[in-house]
Amino acid sequence: MMRFAVLASHEGTTLQAVLDACTDGALDAEVVLVVSNNSASGAIRRAAEANVPTLHLSGKTHPDPEAHDAALLQALTDNHADWILLLGYMKKLGASTLSAFSGRIINTHPALLPKFGGQGYFGRKVHEAVIEAGESESGATVHLVDVEYDTGPLLSQVRVPVIPGETVDSLEAKVKAAEQKLLIHTLAELTRPQASNF
Repeated sequence: MMRFAVLASHEGTTLQAVLDACTDGALDAEVVLVVSNNSASGAIRRAAEANVPTLHLSGKTHPDPEAHDAALLQALTDNHADWILLLGYMKKLGASTLSAFSGRIINTHPALLPKFGGQGYFGRKVHEAVIEAGESESGATVHLVDVEYDTGPLLSQVRVPVIPGETVDSLEAKVKAAEQKLLIHTLAELTRPQASNF
């Protein structure tokens, strides 16, 4: 059984989708740790409700970036995580964690990378930019993480039409639903015993 550690900063709706998929058997996996840089995040609350260990790590708990990186890596190691899932996590990972989990860190992004990716493109800002650019489609991307924002190798994508009169709220809702389904499908392929294409 695959062991996931989830890093999330906000409400944790995608974390909830992963927790539900683990519970209902869609994923042969378990979430062994949830880390947030926001002690009041929905992700922390959802993890606690699911009896998943939680940890708050931030600039407040660890002002020194190297100490923060070391504390995160220690927690991941202590909980025997196989993979890290960045699900709406708003901080860059440190060098030690990136090195120790190289090729085993997955991020979701609410656009069709490489479009509308990189520093500053997150949450509603992505959907605002897509609509402002007059795009006819958007979507979601699941990719491996490297040292820069949103630049790692792509694992999967799903496309979502942008209809006339689309609002940021309506596009966000469509993309989020598609993103969650895409992530679960991608993780299901990853956790299959014969998975070798990752």
